[in-house]
Amino acid sequence: MFKVSDLLKATKGKAAAPNNAIVDSISIDSRNILPTQAFLAIKGDNFDGHDFIDEVVSKGVKVIIIHKSIKIKNKGVCCIKVKDTIKALGDIARFHRNRFGIPVIAVTGSNGKTTTKEMIASVLQAGGKVLKNPGTKNNHIGLPQALLELDNTYDFAVFELGTNHFGEIDYLAKICKPDVAVITNVAASHLEYFKDLKGVLTEKYSLIENMGRKGLAILNSDDQILSKKLSARTSSLLKFGFGIKKEAEFQVSEIQTRGLITEFTVNKKYKFALNTPGQYNIYNALCAIACGRIFGLGYNEIAKRLSEFVFPKGRLNLLEINRIRFIDDTYNSNPYSFMRALEVLDSFGGEGRKICVMGDMMELGSGRHLFHTQALTAALEVCNVLITVGNLTEAAVCDLKDSGVDTGKIFTCSTPQEAKKILFGNIFPKENDIVLVKGSRMMRMEEVFKV
Repeated sequence: MFKVSDLLKATKGKAAAPNNAIVDSISIDSRNILPTQAFLAIKGDNFDGHDFIDEVVSKGVKVIIIHKSIKIKNKGVCCIKVKDTIKALGDIARFHRNRFGIPVIAVTGSNGKTTTKEMIASVLQAGGKVLKNPGTKNNHIGLPQALLELDNTYDFAVFELGTNHFGEIDYLAKICKPDVAVITNVAASHLEYFKDLKGVLTEKYSLIENMGRKGLAILNSDDQILSKKLSARTSSLLKFGFGIKKEAEFQVSEIQTRGLITEFTVNKKYKFALNTPGQYNIYNALCAIACGRIFGLGYNEIAKRLSEFVFPKGRLNLLEINRIRFIDDTYNSNPYSFMRALEVLDSFGGEGRKICVMGDMMELGSGRHLFHTQALTAALEVCNVLITVGNLTEAAVCDLKDSGVDTGKIFTCSTPQEAKKILFGNIFPKENDIVLVKGSRMMRMEEVFKV
């Protein structure tokens, strides 16, 4: 609930005249707005909320927030003018967050953000009601909208923070003000903007720099890039890892994959199991285990929650379509996550073929050609057949061929629809084969599965 005076204080905006209106919440969607909500007119890539002012006023809305000069005929409507309505959304969310002492956990990293956020939320639900941002709504629009849902019925809030430009994590962290900050890893992603791993680290680590005075960081001690940064921080820090440096508070041992289940032991005592063949997901689970322990949950309860955890769509899901087995890892791709997916494909035994449908990996900057060549070289070691989708993977195939590599088992194409035709019209996968499908979000690789 917001008074107009609250909105003015949060946004430093100006109202044409004093108004004592009170609204339940903030909406940016004119289609389903309620009279009890304030309408915030943001300008997106394909629409401008200012074009729908008359519509929302006709629906009974009494408070609107704008950054353009708009004439409103209804004098009963309070119009708040701000410099930038998108920034105002963040300002209101920050103001709202400061109303509550509810613990906020924020998660970022090059890989595993969504899975880790979902795992943490699942674990913490054993201790109370959890607010989280839905799906991957982790940007300057999605995060504030999720945060504005916070109220006293919640016991925890878990938010994923995404970025592909410098300063975005800093901005989002200043809005949600995390009590616990989680960085899953630092890897080659969005290098078109961050240039190199040092740039990725700088951006991700700004989450830690925006914690509260009593904030606690949870970091991957096995990550070589993070490890150097970790050495400078001696307090308010929990580390997790596979025990490579023997220094993590949460260390893993006895890792085994049994069919589609990955089992492991934490601190040589506590047994866990995940419904996935991907051992790299243990890192994501360790973040959730650490958060559970911070908030007083027992290892047995945490283990139960993780054993029941269902992985988000497009993240290493095992599918069977027309009696053919697929590994659906289509949500996104970068060099690190592609190599991990290949490891999973390689782990499948049996006499069947290992087939990979690989889409381009985007936003890799000047190293994009080398990254694709390296990825295809690794895939040739694992796969019996490959289908590449996109210009970058096709160029890598040409580079390999020019260097004398046998590319006879590679098919190239431009779209996932073409890849689907090649898969079912040329390769003819059988029941004992296993097909990995992976590529960047922009490539829409899930089209390969559509019947």
